[in-house]
Order: sequence, then C-alpha cells, then structure tokens
Amino acid sequence: MGLLRRFDPFTLALVATIALASLLPVSGDAAAVMRTVTNVAIGIMFFLYGARLSRQAVVEGMAHWRLHLTVFASTYVLFPILGVVLSLVTPSLLPRELAVGVLFLTTLPSTVQSSIAFTSIAGGNVAAAICSASISNLAGILVTPLLVGLVMQGTGAVGFSLHAVETIALQLFLPFVLGQVLQPWLGAWALRHKTTLGLTDRGSILLVVYLAFSEAISQGLWETLAPLDLVVLLGVSALLLTAVLVITTLVARRSGFSREDEITIVFCGSKKSLATGVPMANVLFAGGPVGTIVLPLMVFHQLQLMVCAALARRYAARGRTTPNDPLGSAP
Repeated sequence: MGLLRRFDPFTLALVATIALASLLPVSGDAAAVMRTVTNVAIGIMFFLYGARLSRQAVVEGMAHWRLHLTVFASTYVLFPILGVVLSLVTPSLLPRELAVGVLFLTTLPSTVQSSIAFTSIAGGNVAAAICSASISNLAGILVTPLLVGLVMQGTGAVGFSLHAVETIALQLFLPFVLGQVLQPWLGAWALRHKTTLGLTDRGSILLVVYLAFSEAISQGLWETLAPLDLVVLLGVSALLLTAVLVITTLVARRSGFSREDEITIVFCGSKKSLATGVPMANVLFAGGPVGTIVLPLMVFHQLQLMVCAALARRYAARGRTTPNDPLGSAP
C-alpha cells in the first residue's frame, strides 16, 4: 500500500490502459472509429482548457518577461540540447524507437496543471506559472514540430512538415482559442466543475494512449523490448530530469531571481507535457510505432511527478523555516 501511494491515480490508470491494450488491442474499422472519437476528445480537452484559463492571471503574469524567457529557454533550448547529447549514447543503449522517443520528449512543451500545482505547493509565483506554462504549450504547437524536424534530421524518424503543423494547430490551438473566446461566459462554470472536467481531460489522454499502444502491440511491441530496456530508459530519464532541475536552479539563483520566481522557473522549466505530447506524436509519427515512441514520455511523466512532489514539499518546508531568506536553502 505504501508503494501505491507514491503513484497518483492517473499513473495507475495509464498502466491499466497499457495492460488493456496489450490484452485487447483495437484494430481495423474499430481503430478508425476510435481515432475519430479520440481526435474529438482531444479537441474538447483543449477547448475546456481555454475556457478555464483566466485572462486576468495571464495579464498579471505577462509582466515577468525574464522569468518566461528563462522557462522558454529551458523548455525549448536546454532540453533539446541535452536530448541531442543523449542521442549520441542512447542508440547503443536502447532500441531505436525508444531512443527516438527520448529525443522527442525533449522537444515538447511544459505541463500546465502540474507545473502550477507544484509551484503553488512550494510557495512560488503562481500567476507567473500560469502564464509561463500556458505560453509554453501554445508556442509548442509551432516550436515542437520545428524542433522535431531539426533534432531528428539524422534519425530518419520524421522531418518538419507544414501539414503536421496545420493538423496540430487545428486539433489543439483552434479549440483552445475558441475556449478563450467563450471564457467570459464559460469560465465560472468551468471552474465550478473543475474536478469533473479534470476527469474528462484524463479520459481523453487515456483514449490516445490506448489507441497508440494498440497499434504498437499489433506491431510486436513486447516482443522487441526487453526488461533491461525499461531499466535503462528509467536511468536515462532520471539523468535528464536531474540535469534540468540542477541547471534551472543554478541559473535562477545566479540570475538574481527571487525565491518565488526560482520555484516557478524550476517547476515550469523541468516538465514535459503528456497531454500535449501524445496527440502530437500521433500526428508527427503517423504510421510509425507511436506507442513505443511515447513510452519514454510516459516514464518521464511519472518520474517528474514523483520527484517534483517531493521537491515542492521541501521548498515549502524551507520557506516556513527561513522566511527571510529570499533564495532559501539548496533544494
């Protein structure tokens, strides 16, 4: 039971979804229908996200341009650089699809919900976190396909495609914009039903994961992966996360940010979004082993939740014991 408490319910649901796809994969006409349903569900998820996002919070957070620039650089410069460095080693340690998946996750935008939640728990600048995480996700609609085409030139996995950008924009950005347009009328309702709508968000992601892994199972996923591959993948993910957490902390402190802004930079700059990443993978790697490629993202997702939950609690404890220290002690 103690071990189970370390995993949030959504992570357990992801594991159950993979198990279901392994036992009962969807295929043929049923897969085509489910793909349509999944695309609609993802569109609704981003529409509701746009409806929930407070414009006032965005306006308040926009003033912290140095913070946003630092988070943006961590998400779209530091991470890809580390991914390229790792790509020199991972092909000899991991199967090709997993190595491509590790590189892919480094190009993704930051999370929204967990970045904000951990920033709040730790006592950071929540308004700036809302703005920074949102900017990261919206920018990712264009930046991620560009980065994928750039960093994966030598892998042969995928190249930049305007069609992919258009598809991602229609599926993710357009619903978000519509949600923002209707936010004055839907915002209060969306906030009142935040818990219920959160379940629909997670349900949409689970549908995408089930479809992706169904296709991967049909292509012989578990026959090509060994247990050692998963162990190595966990180690690579831990190394990547540790490097980013250390670098973002040092940069925030050396740049003179307040303790609250440091917390925001660390939590927003170290995350990668599963909610955005899986739908993007379906577009960018269409026809390929999407289930295998998103597996590193799923491992990294769970790892970042566990590590950042502990880090947020430590920041909060340090803040209570040293309220006059603007930078706090080293986390």
